Amino acid sequence: MKIAILGAGVIGVTSAYYLAKAGHQVTVLDRQAGPALETSFANAGEVSPGYSSPWAAPGIPLKALKWMFMKHAPLVVRPTADIATWRWMLAMLRNCTSARYVVNKGRMVRLAEYSRDCLMALRDETGIDYDQRMQGTLQLFRTQEQLDSIGKDIEVLRADGVPFEVLDASGCITHEPGLGHVREKIAGGLLLPHDETGDCFKFTNALAKLCEAMGVTFRFNVDIRRLRTEGQRVVAVETPEGDITADTFVAALGSYTPHLLNPLGLDLPVYPVKGYSITVPIVDESKAPVSTVMDETYKVAITRLGDRIRVGGMAEIAGFALDLPPARRATLEMSVEDLFGGAGDQKQATFWTGLRPMTPDGTPVIGATRYGNLYLNAGHGTLGWTMSCGSGRVLADLVSGARPEIETSDLAISRYAA
Repeated sequence: MKIAILGAGVIGVTSAYYLAKAGHQVTVLDRQAGPALETSFANAGEVSPGYSSPWAAPGIPLKALKWMFMKHAPLVVRPTADIATWRWMLAMLRNCTSARYVVNKGRMVRLAEYSRDCLMALRDETGIDYDQRMQGTLQLFRTQEQLDSIGKDIEVLRADGVPFEVLDASGCITHEPGLGHVREKIAGGLLLPHDETGDCFKFTNALAKLCEAMGVTFRFNVDIRRLRTEGQRVVAVETPEGDITADTFVAALGSYTPHLLNPLGLDLPVYPVKGYSITVPIVDESKAPVSTVMDETYKVAITRLGDRIRVGGMAEIAGFALDLPPARRATLEMSVEDLFGGAGDQKQATFWTGLRPMTPDGTPVIGATRYGNLYLNAGHGTLGWTMSCGSGRVLADLVSGARPEIETSDLAISRYAA
C-alpha cells in the first residue's frame, strides 16, 4: 500500500519505520529541512513509561492557583481571548477527577510500557545509537507532603506491573551520587528503574536514515496546505509543488494536526502547551546526573545525554508563541544548579522551546477516523519520545489490518465523541 505520512518528527519517523517494515511504500512530508526540527529537537530526553501521567490530576486546579504566585512556576498561563485555549483548558479541568486520572494514567502507562519494549527490540535489531542510557528515572521530592501523595501513582504502577522503589534521601543519593551535597533538600524519591534516556533528535535522524535504506522517501521543505477529499476518503495532499496522492494518509503533525483536520469536520482536541529546555555541557563529571532526575517541585527533568545535561520542563499555555523569555531559562538554570551545582557550564548552555501537542486527558490519539483512509498519530504531549515506538507500531498494525499487541480502542479520536 502507498502511504503518505505528514510530519517528520519522532512520531512520523517511527510510524514510517514500522509501516515500511510491514511492507508498505512510504513517503514522509515535512515543512522543515530535515527530521525532528520542531518539538522533537531538544526535549527533556526521557523515555519514562513509569512517569507517564496526565497533567490533568486531582488537586491540579488548586496547585495551579498556588503556582501563579511562584517565581519559578511549573505552569504559566498567558491571558488570551482565544476560544480554543479556554475550551481545551475546561476539557482538561473535567479530567481532574480521581476516577478519570486512574483511567487516563492507566492507558498512558500501557502504551508507554509497550513503547519501551518496542524501542528495546528496535535497538537490538538495528544497533541504533542515540546517547542512550538505561539507568532509570528518579522522581525527586523536596517535601514530605510530596512524598506522602504518591499513593495513587503507586497503585497504578502496581496494577500495570511497573517496577518501582520508594527511596529515602540516602537511597536517592546512592542512585544519583551528584545529589550528595544537597541531602538536606531531599525528602525522598520514587525510582523507576526500567526507564531510559536518550537524545530524541539523534534517534529520529538515525532512524530516518534506516528508513531510507528500507525504501522510505522523505520530502522536506514541503508546505502541507490541506487534505483534499472525495466523499469519505482523502484523495490527495495539496502542496505548492502539486498534489501528492496515496492509498492511505497518516497525520502526525503534532500541535498543528488540528489545523489540518478542522476543514474536514474532525475536531481533534490537541493544544500546543509550550515547553522549554537548556542543554548544558558537563564540566565536572562527579557532580553531574547519572540518568534522569525529575524535580517534582518545579516539574523539571534533568537528564544526562552523553557529555551534556538536558534540563527540560514547564508548561506554558500561550498558543503558538515561540519566544524565549529569560524568566523561563532562569527556572531551568535554578533547578539544575540547585541540585547539581557546578556540574555544567551555564554560560555555554543553549536555550530552546517547543510546542507539546497535548490532549485534555493526556493520552495521544492513534488510529482511524471516519475518513476510511485517514489515520492519526498525534497528541502525545510531553511523552512523544517515550511513546514514539509503541505508537508507530500500533499505527502500522492498524493500517495493515493486523491486531495490535495492546488494547487500542480507547486511543482513537472516537473516544471524544461522547
